[in-house]
Amino acid sequence: MPDHTSSHPSPAQLRRIAVTTAQEAGGSLASAFRSGMEVSTKSSTHDLVTHYDTATEERLVTALTAAVPDSRITGEEGGTQGQGTLEWIIDPIDGTSNFAHGFAMFSISIAAAVEDEVVAGVVHDPVNRLTFSADDAGAYLRTGEGEEQPLGPQPVTAPEERLNLVTSFPSAEMLEVRGQEALEQFGELVTTYSSVRRVISGALELCHAAAGWADVAAGGNTSPWDVAAGQLILRRAGGRYLPFGSRGGRSWDGTEVKDAHLAPGYVGLGPGVEAPTAVRAFAKFAGQD
Repeated sequence: MPDHTSSHPSPAQLRRIAVTTAQEAGGSLASAFRSGMEVSTKSSTHDLVTHYDTATEERLVTALTAAVPDSRITGEEGGTQGQGTLEWIIDPIDGTSNFAHGFAMFSISIAAAVEDEVVAGVVHDPVNRLTFSADDAGAYLRTGEGEEQPLGPQPVTAPEERLNLVTSFPSAEMLEVRGQEALEQFGELVTTYSSVRRVISGALELCHAAAGWADVAAGGNTSPWDVAAGQLILRRAGGRYLPFGSRGGRSWDGTEVKDAHLAPGYVGLGPGVEAPTAVRAFAKFAGQD
């Protein structure tokens, strides 16, 4: 693990900075939710953006760089900013489509990374008032105004047919590329698992697996801001995060490594969970969903 003490706040301090920043920014999103808003598209009609995405990211950038001046930002809306040695990886609204359509499954995701290793992360659900977080000491959950509690559910040893899976697979882009093959793979997931839900919020999917509310969280063609915080929270809660696919000259084969959040595909497993069907499927479709 990198030496964080020489020039940066500790992982615990970074987590606290991110928690405060996410919760303060979340208030405006909770107020705007279901209030009516203008919605635009980016790459396709399935890729939505609102004024709140850009405004929230600007607010996060200002707060995080003020708290840690030696920072750079990797964000969904603004791209890369700054030259600092500490990287903040942020998604101002993970699940914009849900936010825009009045479905209460979206979050603010903030991760802190040093040399491509995520050392602290926060996923804040402003409507349901849930704050998931992690640092090098563990994972935590705060509900409402309650006290922060350690996050570490009991291991699950159930067979696959009793597990539930949350995902965004298959996307419209995947169906354009792989068509019937993707539908058949989705059908196998549906018939294998007790339930399969398309939540369309990778950060919350991973956090729900960390909390024991889902057993498997999986995705493909993800960006670092979709999963950086959530994968750390899942791992610190006792789960596993298996990266798959190739990107930028790197490749991942399901081995847990420090830069796993950079992989285009993944399977997140709750504590004790074994899900070979999901692992096989998302290894095959990584980078194409």
